[in-house]
Amino acid sequence: MATSKAASVSAYLKELPVDRRRVMSAVRDVVVKNLPKGYVERMAYGMIGYEIPLENYPDTYNGQALCYAGLAAQKNHYSLYLMSAYSDPKRTEWIASEFKKRDKKLNMGKSCLRFRSIDDLPLDVVGEIVAATPPAQFIKQYEKGRVKK
Repeated sequence: MATSKAASVSAYLKELPVDRRRVMSAVRDVVVKNLPKGYVERMAYGMIGYEIPLENYPDTYNGQALCYAGLAAQKNHYSLYLMSAYSDPKRTEWIASEFKKRDKKLNMGKSCLRFRSIDDLPLDVVGEIVAATPPAQFIKQYEKGRVKK
C-alpha cells in the first residue's frame, strides 16, 4: 500500500482489504489499550500515529508532533514503529530477548518491527513496550538524544 491520504484512522482502516484490516485492527487495539495517557492517536505520515501533540510539547526539531509510535500496512508486510525502543538500546535488546523467548523471528529495522501476519508478533510484548514510556519520560529521552544548535 502506498502512503495513505486518509484523514482519519477509521478511513485508513476502511481502505484496507478485510484480511489486512483485521491484522491492523488487532495490533491497533493492543496499542490503544496500553498507550499511556498523554499520547493521542491520529493520522501522521500516511499511517496511524501515536504522538505527543504540539500543544503539549512544541519544541520538536521539525515542528511536527513528537511521534511515539506508528502503525502501517505496507505493500508486503506491516510495520509497527516504536520510537521509544529506537531511542533506548536497552528496550531494543529487551524486544529481541522477548521475541526469542517466544520462538518468534524478529524482523526489526532501526525503529520498526516488520511482520507479515498477526502470528509473527507477540502482542503481549507490543503492549508492554507501548505501556513502558509515559510522555514525560519520552520527552526526556528525545531531548537527551537531540543536539541543539
